[in-house]
Amino acid sequence: MDIETEDTEKTTSNRGFAVMDQQKQREIASKGGKAAHAKGTAHEFTSQEAAEAGRKGGRARRGAGASRRGLDR
Repeated sequence: MDIETEDTEKTTSNRGFAVMDQQKQREIASKGGKAAHAKGTAHEFTSQEAAEAGRKGGRARRGAGASRRGLDR
């Protein structure tokens, strides 16, 4: 979130999830995940979905240039 000051310079706000330490973020995210599972609205990946996600991640990690160089085979 950007805030404009009197001299019209943009600065970032020091609040929200991004400025929390990692441990606090994990605690909050864990509570959200547990609540979603308890409510029955959480998505649970099948092994097939997980495998596809892994393949997509691998392709993204290699980058767009890899296929042009023949490295994605």
